[in-house]
Amino acid sequence: MQKFCIIQTAFIGDVVLSTSIIASLHLQYPAAQIDIVVRKGNETLFTGHPYIHEVIIWDKKQNKYLNWLKVLKQIRLQQYHSVINIQRFAATGLWTAFSNATNKIGFDKNPFSFLFTHKVKHETIQEGLHEIHKNHTLIQAINPAMVLCHPQLYPAPSDIEKVKQFQLQPYICIAPASVWFTKRFPFDQWVRFLNDLDFEGMVYIIGGPGDKELGDQILDSITTQASIKGRVVNLAGQLSYLCSAALQAGAVLSYVNDSAPLHFASAVNAPVVAIFCSTIPAFGFGPLSDKSFIVETKQKLSCKPCGIHGRKVCPMNHFNCGNSIQMEQLYAPLVQMKQH
Repeated sequence: MQKFCIIQTAFIGDVVLSTSIIASLHLQYPAAQIDIVVRKGNETLFTGHPYIHEVIIWDKKQNKYLNWLKVLKQIRLQQYHSVINIQRFAATGLWTAFSNATNKIGFDKNPFSFLFTHKVKHETIQEGLHEIHKNHTLIQAINPAMVLCHPQLYPAPSDIEKVKQFQLQPYICIAPASVWFTKRFPFDQWVRFLNDLDFEGMVYIIGGPGDKELGDQILDSITTQASIKGRVVNLAGQLSYLCSAALQAGAVLSYVNDSAPLHFASAVNAPVVAIFCSTIPAFGFGPLSDKSFIVETKQKLSCKPCGIHGRKVCPMNHFNCGNSIQMEQLYAPLVQMKQH
């Protein structure tokens, strides 16, 4: 039996996109053992995953280097046929290099790629090339016939059951937060969107525990005259990753930033409006759902994009990439969805 190990210890959205490789490997090698290495906190994405045999967890916050050695030992004991390293950092490069695997596969930008058996060129920016296509080149290194699959998450029956109470009438989800300020659709813009929203169902604010305060602030800022008042519920911090994905799967639309909830939507093929402020879809992180809409400023800004990743503050101190997005750009996808 062939045994594969995927290494992706980045943030949650990147891990969701790595499930594309899991699906592709399973399609090509249905009897193979597939394991994955993730940072602590992201392992719940794979609870009940039908194709994952074992999740190896790296706790980076406590005893980081001792736990790094424990992960290396786990990898070496398994004698994998192939270790597939999506990460481009030294720590994961050393795992790959000393993995005892027959095939040690990773991107050329990893500082220890010279020790890999298969070193794959990584295109940081290439127009039209999604991140899952870039990642797919890793497994094509061992099998060029490998079929590209979309990311896939598998909420358990218990996750689906938990969100049923929120699905008694049509609803939309909004995910207003992001780790990076310049990836966030501005606070005032979210409030304007809700104040003038023409929608007869519910609105659920989703996100992690750290996003609850932002959700509460948005909720408190909705005017009493708004027709949606009383039908917006802040669920940030109340749902697991898979529960959030299950909720998005049943939504009329999910409004998200260039952040993890965008990739949740892709992984359950949920209708989605992806709002790009400082970044651009050409970086490779656009939506993959069958029904997806991209919203960006219509202004030609010389400062957009201001970097591949988000920033903590706007370098120009005006944040026009977010502030100049017009409300009709957000409402138009909802009108389209209502017509179908």
